Amino acid sequence: MEQSGNQNITDYDLIKGSIAGDPRIQEILYQRFAPKMYAICLRYAGNNDDAQDLLQEGFIKVFRNLEKFRNEGSFEGWLRRVFVNTSIEHYRRKVHLNSISEKEEIGIEDVSVSVLDQLAERDIVQLVQELSPGYRAVFNLYVIEGYSHKEIGEILGISEGTSKSQLARAKSILQKKVAEHLGVTRK
Repeated sequence: MEQSGNQNITDYDLIKGSIAGDPRIQEILYQRFAPKMYAICLRYAGNNDDAQDLLQEGFIKVFRNLEKFRNEGSFEGWLRRVFVNTSIEHYRRKVHLNSISEKEEIGIEDVSVSVLDQLAERDIVQLVQELSPGYRAVFNLYVIEGYSHKEIGEILGISEGTSKSQLARAKSILQKKVAEHLGVTRK
């Protein structure tokens, strides 16, 4: 079947066909959503290889759990949740955040990252990938996924204060990296 014909297949048909085990339909589902899901994985992964591993692990979970999709909300939203959760699980297995004391948290200022608007998306993704796994996870969950610090704390098993300080540190590091990337000197 040619690509233009694949666009006419609804998400519902992709779900039903994939649950039925139709490899052609499963391939269409993968091809349709892999680029967007890879972008999610790349935000959480430290490099392209890890992102590819997360993508494959995520799609395995998708195909094993398609029957659990209840048609409440969009299918793409459900997929997104699977891939974010897969990335977080990977993070939990690989890295443990160090708790930060209240005293350390007070000394961290919340730095604006508005200069990020001047960069290309791929530059931003690269800079975020350079963050330590803990900072990267909190940054992605808060800035990209829209979780609250309380929710991030529950997801990652850290305190709300630690989430806030991790975000502040991530923003500070990103601001420095952006300035270096743009050739701007900080005073």
